[in-house]
Amino acid sequence: MKIAAHHQTLARHLETFRQTLHQHPELSNEEYETTARLRVALEEHDIRVLDVPLKTGLVAEIGGQQEGPLIALRSDIDALPIVEEADVPWKSLNTGVMHACGHDFHASAALGAAILLKAIEPQIKGRVRILFQPAEEVAKGAIDVLNSGALEGVQAIFGIHNDPTLPVGVLGTKAGALTAGVDRFGITITAKGSHAARPQAGNDPIIILGQLISIVQGIVSRRVAPDESAVVSITHVESGSTWNVIPDTATLEGTVRTFSAETRALIEAELRRMLDGLAHTYNAKLALDWQPGPPSVDNTAEWADVALAVGKQEGFEARRVDASPIGEDFALYQQTIPGVFVMIGSGGPHALHHPAFRVDDRALFPTAHYLHTLALTALERLASA
Repeated sequence: MKIAAHHQTLARHLETFRQTLHQHPELSNEEYETTARLRVALEEHDIRVLDVPLKTGLVAEIGGQQEGPLIALRSDIDALPIVEEADVPWKSLNTGVMHACGHDFHASAALGAAILLKAIEPQIKGRVRILFQPAEEVAKGAIDVLNSGALEGVQAIFGIHNDPTLPVGVLGTKAGALTAGVDRFGITITAKGSHAARPQAGNDPIIILGQLISIVQGIVSRRVAPDESAVVSITHVESGSTWNVIPDTATLEGTVRTFSAETRALIEAELRRMLDGLAHTYNAKLALDWQPGPPSVDNTAEWADVALAVGKQEGFEARRVDASPIGEDFALYQQTIPGVFVMIGSGGPHALHHPAFRVDDRALFPTAHYLHTLALTALERLASA
């Protein structure tokens, strides 16, 4: 995608800024240096930073028409506990921490949008709040932003995520569920250990564990309707400490991904019912630790149409995409504020959270300009409603 000559300097600045963020990644709720870098960059362009009670992250605002509409653009800033394997000059300098999900890209694009909007601030019909949200990876940051009061009065909210499965120059979204609701579960089986040569003297938790692993797979295949999508994955199993002793306990962990509140509730209820049945059948104790995460991103149909139309106007190939099983705490904003989440092609080849993940910087300035135009379009639409 071509960049106008008068925007070349800003495009290079954003690339340098993103690469600096990439070299200095910070984990969730530890993004102090990232927050400081963003504050300096915003203040250098005379963009006001709001005084909101956030430990890390910040909120900027552009536009002075208090009587006009108010919208928000959201980016995130935290990294992951991953050792980077990407062969790039701006490789992480923080060993064991990496921007493997592209939040450096998101924050830099939002910064670019803020700079572009600031340049035309007197013309803006309302106000735009730019969120640089902490702690998305642990699904806590959106809650902190909501509790801070930074979104009071916001009439629509827009967010982006890079998507390595889409080529640079493509963006996609859809009305309704775009990402999955994410839940984590842990199960502890408490039975009775014994010598492995005398299993009749105990109550083997590993036998119960095997039964549980098998029957859990039937929740999706037999209890979830064929026109619904859901995933139940067991990812961690642990029991025992040696070869000739049957242990007292066994544990497992996993995740559930769903696209509707009804299916989410159904799977939890079915899992609890299965545990009750196994506990009765095997005379053992099965305890469930259910940890609900963010719900499914649920895009407002009107704003999804606007986001695609603006994408086409900006020179992107705008697609209606399928829902993705990734999780996103942007969904928590949508519980009270209409809006849309958009996937931006970042070129691959590696998946999100891969140690060799990287984004293609050719997507950066076009994304910043897209967010700027989307914000202006949304304000105009709300002002004329």
